Amino acid sequence: MRLRDQVIGALNLFRATPGTFHSADVRIAQALADVATISLLHERSMRHSDTLNEQLQTALNNRVIIEQAKGKLAERLGLDMAQAFSLLRDYARDRNRRLVDVAQAFVDGTEPVTSRAAGKPRQLSQIADRSPRQPRPAPPPQT
Repeated sequence: MRLRDQVIGALNLFRATPGTFHSADVRIAQALADVATISLLHERSMRHSDTLNEQLQTALNNRVIIEQAKGKLAERLGLDMAQAFSLLRDYARDRNRRLVDVAQAFVDGTEPVTSRAAGKPRQLSQIADRSPRQPRPAPPPQT
């Protein structure tokens, strides 16, 4: 069973009595092998397509979570989106965790991510709990 130069599998034929196969039997066996080859290739293609679709959907879902966390951080800390992303990324790296896991935990309010944004560490969970309408504390005076 082949597709061009790629071997897909093999089809074994057995007879009840010793001897050679008739040419009609060989043609039927070849037709069965061709159908089986096409079926196997189709199944592989569908499995590959399903796997790729799952991976793309997971990547899209993860990106949405990361964007939510970036937006929440940017709003709470008064950062731009690049700074918010850097904060999340650095936190995940420092703790050897996946970015999407940290982002999800921050969005859920379960992750104690720290920020060194205003010169003093704060818990991102405290930032997450703060209402967006509350005024931000003034930065410490520079000495």
